[in-house]
Amino acid sequence: MPAMYDVPDYKKIRVLIDTDAACEADDPFAIVHALLSPKLIVKGILAEHFNADGSVQRSYDEIMTILEAMDRDVPVFMGEEGPIGEAFGSPAADCIIKEALSEDPHPLYVLCQGAITNVAAAIKKCPEIIKKMTIVWIGTHGAGDIKAPFREFNAGNDIPAANFVLSSGADIRLVPSSVYITINVGIAEIEEKVLPCGRIGKHLYDNMIRYNNSEEAGWTKGESWSLGDSPAVAITLNPDCGKHSMQHAPFVEDDTSSRYDESRPMICVYENVDSRYVLGDFISKLRLNQ
Repeated sequence: MPAMYDVPDYKKIRVLIDTDAACEADDPFAIVHALLSPKLIVKGILAEHFNADGSVQRSYDEIMTILEAMDRDVPVFMGEEGPIGEAFGSPAADCIIKEALSEDPHPLYVLCQGAITNVAAAIKKCPEIIKKMTIVWIGTHGAGDIKAPFREFNAGNDIPAANFVLSSGADIRLVPSSVYITINVGIAEIEEKVLPCGRIGKHLYDNMIRYNNSEEAGWTKGESWSLGDSPAVAITLNPDCGKHSMQHAPFVEDDTSSRYDESRPMICVYENVDSRYVLGDFISKLRLNQ
């Protein structure tokens, strides 16, 4: 049965979930977490590319699979077909603009769990939305001069969009790689606690196992996973679930290294996130909503 508690209306916030849902196995967990959270009014889910042919459609299809498994009806929008260029404009970008310009008193958060192309397209099309939303982004290696320990996937899939948004002056809460890789969970725990939770639990488990056993997941450790997109939901629910500070937005180099530039605007950068809170809140909500 659903959780018995509710959240006062004045504490609720609107969210748009921007996700490359078909890329790896962690996006679906974050989507489900957001949909099960009473504080979040999910106004739409935006399909994000992952710099591969047909990737937007694949993300869209995975989002629809999740919604069907949860028996939920949420608007879903196709995003930009690839990295930002001279030609841009998509239903996802238009959705961001519409929600940002809405007179709805609930503040708007855009949870970006992939490349930040759709947000960049929306800002390019309608710059006035910059001050009308908060952007939570899982991406980059962080602020300061940081040599890339690996190619950071989300920023690397559209570096021009990353630098455009980071320099825009928007209210940004950034979760860099050093933080999102710490949300570790064993596959045994997912089998024990997530798999039994109805159709959506089975989908989350099966999807993870399928990807973990594929050649694309050669970089994983074998029987554990980092639910790297879930902090976007957690810090939207509770901004104080991790240590954060205001820092100059990084400039993302071609290899995804971060370069310090004091002329860049200040953004909120997370230094850690409470993984116990992230995983505990998600699993409890999933089990309560069976």
